[in-house]
Amino acid sequence: MIETKAYAAQNETTPLAPWTFDRREVGANDVQFDITYCGVCHSDLHQIKNDWFPGIFPMVPGHEIVGQVVKVGSHVTKFKVGDIAGTGCMVNSCRVCENCKQDLEQYCLKGSSQTYNGVEQDGKTPTYGGYSNTIVVNEDFVLHISDKLHLAAVAPLLCAGITTYSPLKHWKVGKGHKLAVLGLGGLGHMAVKFGVAFGAEVTVLSTSPKKEEDAKKLGAHHFVVTTDPAQLEAAKGTFDFILDTVSAPHDFNMYLGLLRTNGIHICVGVPPEPAQIEAFSLLGGRKSLAGSGIGGIAETQEMLDYCAANNIVSDIEIIDIKDIQAAYDRMVKGDVRYRFVIDMATL
Repeated sequence: MIETKAYAAQNETTPLAPWTFDRREVGANDVQFDITYCGVCHSDLHQIKNDWFPGIFPMVPGHEIVGQVVKVGSHVTKFKVGDIAGTGCMVNSCRVCENCKQDLEQYCLKGSSQTYNGVEQDGKTPTYGGYSNTIVVNEDFVLHISDKLHLAAVAPLLCAGITTYSPLKHWKVGKGHKLAVLGLGGLGHMAVKFGVAFGAEVTVLSTSPKKEEDAKKLGAHHFVVTTDPAQLEAAKGTFDFILDTVSAPHDFNMYLGLLRTNGIHICVGVPPEPAQIEAFSLLGGRKSLAGSGIGGIAETQEMLDYCAANNIVSDIEIIDIKDIQAAYDRMVKGDVRYRFVIDMATL
């Protein structure tokens, strides 16, 4: 076994603290890489707090993981020692269901193995994430990371990046489309960057007027303060797509009113309570309410390669692991521009 240092939550009420556990030895098809940086996703805090479902404790969060390969199994062909590698939200899937065969492992019909707060495909072995010094992953769920970009700023691409890239690619959002990005946070700022790069006319929808300057710096063409009735009225019926990154309760019906006929409201944020959707909000204009979750491994690699070719990374603030609780407090307040990344050398 491989002794591994980490920060873990022992239950839903205790703060993260140092913890040591054993990872499996490197198998024939496994890659071990020492973790250099790990992004801090809002879902880390949700899962520690059991906001969505009962967690598996002790819990080592982190699914935006980058580092350097230190060992490969005897059958590994895709990686060698010294390579820069990454792992996102999944570490395995069944490989044989209809979705897995279509490179949609994130929708594995038998259940993909989440990078943390999940179980391996044996259905019983807990998974532990990237708030740790090393990780062992099957090579098919390890991603190649370019050395052209700042490694710390690449880490959030493995969740925030692919979560916004995938729906924009699926619905073929691009030139000639008016895209609204709802919320300017970890997900939203990546949605703006991708939307602009794909050629769409991008508007940021936000309750916070002070974010307009940032939105424009990120490349957004327009900004709408959704608490301003005049601005909201002017935006009605104008967007082809809304990419909704908000995880707080909000009025879906109001935003559906901003879509054009045949417009699509795509949810990637996860509010804590079910939404109340009025049928007329959809019927009046043949509108659609859709959702999207991360992306498959092939698409995630495509996204990483696209980012390397187009110099796209996340806007980050690097923190020490000992400051993770303070970072969580700031994240809840929206006091981060726009993703915390842990320097794992501080573990």
